[in-house]
Amino acid sequence: MLDFSVTFFITIINIVILFFILRAILFKPVTKFMNDRSRKIQDDIDTAEKNKREAKHLLEQYEKRLSDAELEAETIIRVAREHAEAEAGRITAGAKAEVDRMVAGARARLEAERLGAMAVFKAEAASLVVSAAGRLVKRNLTGPEQLRYAEEALKSLDEEHPNVPR
Repeated sequence: MLDFSVTFFITIINIVILFFILRAILFKPVTKFMNDRSRKIQDDIDTAEKNKREAKHLLEQYEKRLSDAELEAETIIRVAREHAEAEAGRITAGAKAEVDRMVAGARARLEAERLGAMAVFKAEAASLVVSAAGRLVKRNLTGPEQLRYAEEALKSLDEEHPNVPR
C-alpha cells in the first residue's frame, strides 16, 4: 500500500507540475491570444457601428440638402415664372398702348383728311351754287356778293341736312 500512496502522490505532484507548466506555456498564450482576438473583434464591431452612425448621419445631411435644393429649385422656378408673367404683361401692355396710339393717330389723320375733303367739297359746292345762282339771275356776281350767296347756300344745306358732317 505504501507503494500505491507514493505513486499516487507522485502522480498528483506530476499533474500539478504539468498543470503549471502547461498553464505557463500553453494556457496563458492561448488565453492571451483569445482575449486579444476578442478585443480586436469588439473594436471592429465598435468601429463598424461608429461608421454606420456616421453614414446614417451623412445620409440624413444629404437628404436634407437634397430637400433644400429641391425647395430652392422650386422657388427659383416660381420666381422665374412670376418674372416671365410680369414681363409678358409689361410687353402686352406696351404693345396695346402702341396699338392704341397708332389707332388714335390713324383716326386723327382720317378725321383731318375728312375735314379737308369736306372743306374742298364745300368750296366746290359753294362755287357751283353761286354759278347756278348767277345763271338764274343772269348776271355775274362780284367776290363779296359771291361769298354771301355761298354762305347762304351752305346755311340752307345745313338746315336741310343736319346729320351730314361738315
